[in-house]
Amino acid sequence: MHENPTPDPERSYDAMERDVLFLLTDPERHPPIWALEDLGRQIETPDPMAVIRPLCSAGLAHRTGDCVFATPAAYKVVDLLGQVV
Repeated sequence: MHENPTPDPERSYDAMERDVLFLLTDPERHPPIWALEDLGRQIETPDPMAVIRPLCSAGLAHRTGDCVFATPAAYKVVDLLGQVV
């Protein structure tokens, strides 16, 4: 049985938002469309919407039902800033 991941208290929401943005815009290593549940497991948070909501409000992600994907603006931001992991 899988346990719910506990979020790292030292990890900021800014870092998690950046990680999600990089996951959503790297189609060579990750799927272009993510299920919210899968995204939550990947970034190790029990509430992925707390991270996705600001990205959607900023126009960097789009949510349809239980799925999330990057907008063209997100690809441009990552292109301009580069992906620093």
